Amino acid sequence: MSHKIILDTDPGIDDAMAIFFAFQSPDIEVMGLTTVFGNVPVEMAAQNALTLCELAGKNIPVCKGVGMPWVGKESGYAHFVHGDDGFGNINFPPATNAKLDPRSSAQFIVDMARQYPGEITLVAIGPLGNLALALRLEPELPKLVKGVSIMGGAAFVPGNVTPVAEANIWNDAYAAEIVFAADWEVTMFGLDVTMTVPFSLEFLNTLKQNNQKFGGFVHDAAQFYVDFYSQNREERVCFFHDAMPIAHLVDPSLFELQRGHVRVSTDPLNIGQTSVALPNTTTSPDWLNAQQINVAVKVDSQRLTKLYTDTYGL
Repeated sequence: MSHKIILDTDPGIDDAMAIFFAFQSPDIEVMGLTTVFGNVPVEMAAQNALTLCELAGKNIPVCKGVGMPWVGKESGYAHFVHGDDGFGNINFPPATNAKLDPRSSAQFIVDMARQYPGEITLVAIGPLGNLALALRLEPELPKLVKGVSIMGGAAFVPGNVTPVAEANIWNDAYAAEIVFAADWEVTMFGLDVTMTVPFSLEFLNTLKQNNQKFGGFVHDAAQFYVDFYSQNREERVCFFHDAMPIAHLVDPSLFELQRGHVRVSTDPLNIGQTSVALPNTTTSPDWLNAQQINVAVKVDSQRLTKLYTDTYGL
């Protein structure tokens, strides 16, 4: 089955890996990249998205979106994870010919949903400000999209920014609350699965061998990323969080999902916490009236790794 997607992204090293994976997959049609602040400032995210499209020879719309959280001050960004340039400080030349689409990310999402009603899956691999704003621009948006796949959150495991919060949700918790509360089909790929599959230097070498252009870029950029993730580990590894929602579209059998009611905390101490109430675990109306989402809780790591390497080799 072919899937039309809009990829909402904040590139970012693992975003780059996910974007190239989507570009290479014969089952995925990327209708455009919408960019948001997160790993890097939104201006850098937009430029990085243009650079990746130019490298891939993809003439698709790239839009600049939300640059601040829905509530609160400007983000501190994750340069310590992704490098000063978002690409591991490899000094890759920026795009010279590609230009931004004049529409905002949110407006592009709305326009495309209206043009292709029921056909597009929104794949959000950064903070959720663009999706929240698109819901404000078009309240009927949940009826116009096929579904929403999110890399973010931590349902039953600790967070990676605070003890309870994952970075994408923590970066814009009020926007996440809006998105998770909307009446559309949401599938969440959080730290419950993304932190269970470490990727080794051998994996990066295989990507490069299979595809000198895309795999070579990811291999080189990810060395900085590996340094971050290997600080307290004996082996040198990294985690490619952002490709998992796309892998699920390609092969849903890779994942085990559970369904439950979701709430996003916005109180200062627990801000960004994604709590999921599974069936028969609560009688509280505050929970039972909350939207239900699908949460990825297990993934077949061997088959997932093979899907990534095989797709990069196409």
